[in-house]
Amino acid sequence: MTVESALRGAAPHLLLDSLRTSLAQLYAASSADLLLVDYGFTSLRPVRPVQTPAGVRHVPVDTGPVGRVLRTQQPYLFRDDGPTATVFLPVTVRGDRLGVLVILLPRDRATPRSVESLSRVAETLGHALCVADRHTDLYRSTRRTQALTVAGEMQWDTLPGRGCTGPAFDLHAHWEPAYTSGGHLLDWNVTQDELLLVVADGAGPGTPAALVSTLALNAIRNARRAGLDLVGQASLTDQALYGQYRGKSMLAALLLRFDLTTGEIEVVDAGSPSLWLLRGAVTERIELDRQLPLGMFEDTVYATQPMRLLPGDRLVFVACGTDGPLVAGEYEAPDGPVARALARTRRLRGADAPGAVVRELRKTPGGAPDAVLVLCLDWRGHEAGPPGGRRDGSPPLP
Repeated sequence: MTVESALRGAAPHLLLDSLRTSLAQLYAASSADLLLVDYGFTSLRPVRPVQTPAGVRHVPVDTGPVGRVLRTQQPYLFRDDGPTATVFLPVTVRGDRLGVLVILLPRDRATPRSVESLSRVAETLGHALCVADRHTDLYRSTRRTQALTVAGEMQWDTLPGRGCTGPAFDLHAHWEPAYTSGGHLLDWNVTQDELLLVVADGAGPGTPAALVSTLALNAIRNARRAGLDLVGQASLTDQALYGQYRGKSMLAALLLRFDLTTGEIEVVDAGSPSLWLLRGAVTERIELDRQLPLGMFEDTVYATQPMRLLPGDRLVFVACGTDGPLVAGEYEAPDGPVARALARTRRLRGADAPGAVVRELRKTPGGAPDAVLVLCLDWRGHEAGPPGGRRDGSPPLP
């Protein structure tokens, strides 16, 4: 039996047990442990029980070989003077970084060929984890460094994840607070020809905001799955929010459709988080014609606006909540904190940029708003290089 078939047949809470048995039989592995990244993306935490004789503890995401593998998404083979070698493997599903698999092998079995084979095992494990999450709380419980609020639980259960990659694009997001909720909304849908994306500002802190975002997200998904275009998605969501809250709770959102073959974009700007374009050495805020937020009035009529991306472009969405027009204006200004944060982080990989932008905003006088979501979309186009390359076409960063 292959490792892949063993994982498919394993009980959701026994994925690691099944994996360990298969690795011992096929690779003579003496231990295998899985570390999952926590909700705040600050540390990697081992799934219990731990098998490594010396034990595996949680480690910061930027420390040691485990952190290196998470950042670079490249396997790492460590050999010491003893009879064993340790293989560190990224566990990632379509760009969403879940954690790192650590396997202890006999020294003579730790070959480049076995590392390549084990990399495919780690990828299969990632897909198995996504399915298992529907049936067991083991892995979600592991990812917590502190208790989630009810609103935070709602947000994590509705948002699709932190990342998604395709032949033409890399998409990565980071939001804070991670363990409570700022009410942010984020979703995407990918087909062969298009990427549909929605990003919305938080409606405020706590459970009421999470309820607004959850209603809006399900309305958008309902309209999208019914085959409605962007205008139809915005209109149905607007009606759902107004019907429930009568204009007392609304959502500022961007809905976008990307043509994956041409880079052309249709945008519905419904009140809108700020949108920034990084092209070459230029950083500029994209000025769109803002329409009414979703749920403000009954039967609002929305319209699309056109944009176009070139290979190498980076779009950055910054949702800073609804703290009032003065704060919003300050953060959206061409020379404001967001522009400076983007300039300082422009050369980072797309997966690392959103978190770095949030950290930069936290350094600004007075700090960033309590709730911040940053989403980075790197556009390669179908004729660009493989994922991981720099936006200017040069080799990947080390």
